[in-house]
Amino acid sequence: MHIIRRRSWELPESAVTPEAAFLSRRESLGLGAGLMAMLAAGKARAASQAETDALHPYPRNAAYDPGRPVTDEKFASQYNNFYEYGTSKSIAAAAQQLVTRPWDIQIDGMVEKPGPVAIDSLIMAMPREERIYRFRCVEAWSMVVPWSGFGMKALVDYCKPLSGAKYVRMETFFDPKMAPGQRAPFYPWPYVEGVTIEEARNDLAFMVTGAYGKTLAKQYGAPIRLMLPWKYGFKSIKSIKRITFTDQRPKGLWESLQAAEYGFWANVNPEVSHPRWSQASENVLGTNNRIPTLLFNGYANEVAGLYKGLEKERLWA
Repeated sequence: MHIIRRRSWELPESAVTPEAAFLSRRESLGLGAGLMAMLAAGKARAASQAETDALHPYPRNAAYDPGRPVTDEKFASQYNNFYEYGTSKSIAAAAQQLVTRPWDIQIDGMVEKPGPVAIDSLIMAMPREERIYRFRCVEAWSMVVPWSGFGMKALVDYCKPLSGAKYVRMETFFDPKMAPGQRAPFYPWPYVEGVTIEEARNDLAFMVTGAYGKTLAKQYGAPIRLMLPWKYGFKSIKSIKRITFTDQRPKGLWESLQAAEYGFWANVNPEVSHPRWSQASENVLGTNNRIPTLLFNGYANEVAGLYKGLEKERLWA
């Protein structure tokens, strides 16, 4: 007997998108693919923020069902970690100092054609969509957010890494005048994080340029951040300014600061406690609910295979 095993985001035939909606989305994605090819060839015109703002809302990819209600925007937008603007969770007002245009991302390291790319031209070139993801902070709180952006795999393909590249190292901006938190001497600024090439190419890895159907608010890490829903939130670096392909494992800011508490892999595991608190459960933002935490934040079917053969590694933060 043939048994069909679906991944957690795969839907039954009864949930198939109507043809009209599919054709509309295909047209949008086709445009993105065409622009991507133009950009890769160095022929795409420069895009403006007004143009990319007008692209919202992106078509929602219903395959990524979080299995939980979306967190009310008023809670998600007012409870943020963004240490460049302070250690308080209420940094939304302070984060408005962040200047997001012009914004070039430097692509370098082990790639075919290193160089800068303007954020708006990059957005226009990518196959854009909205995905609703669960988010789990290492501090044991969580939320569910509709993020807009594009798969990290599309970005990797655009950058064309050389065969020897094993990791993607990402770095945020460094401007202490614009970001007062970067004046704190005890943090090794700028913020750095990294993933393996295999993780970057996983279907779940997502480059975020918007949330709640709008251009990404500054307190979320505008104009572009990473979202890795199976890892603790500190791995999802904000306000990315540099992407480097390398054969050396990157060391993130938190790993550099407190390696005993924050490791490279930082996968969610309820059975492995943080040195100062349990990870067995989480507070759901905007509710009075505390729920059990799931292995890989509930995405084990999609990502557990990435870590086979790495059992001796410290896979959990």
